Amino acid sequence: MLVRDAMSTVVLTIGPAHTLRHAARLMSARRIGAAVVLDPDAGGPGILTERDVLNAVGAGQDPDRETAQGHTTTDVVYATPEWTLEEAAAAMADGGFRHLIVLDGHEPVGVVSVRDIIRCWAASRERSRVLTG
Repeated sequence: MLVRDAMSTVVLTIGPAHTLRHAARLMSARRIGAAVVLDPDAGGPGILTERDVLNAVGAGQDPDRETAQGHTTTDVVYATPEWTLEEAAAAMADGGFRHLIVLDGHEPVGVVSVRDIIRCWAASRERSRVLTG
């Protein structure tokens, strides 16, 4: 299976000036754990995750004053839709993160999470069990 089979194609994008509270509200409303941060001054898309927001709040920072820019991961590993799910899972395990931005060229076309990969693998196993069983 490929990343394109598992990724979410509806991507929440925010700007670097979004406050952490606003970003958290948007992620919560969509029941997702990451937002792609598009900053025209950066080299490529960054990612703000629920862990980034949690770490900031846990450190006593004000989510109404802190912006995505200060908490965005910019040294991002990007996937392509053609990566296998095994490649994506290995990148996540090696890097210690749970989300990958999926790029087609330089454009974000999706996000794939550990949960997305598990869902695909579980569904595939179930189909195999039904067919053989």
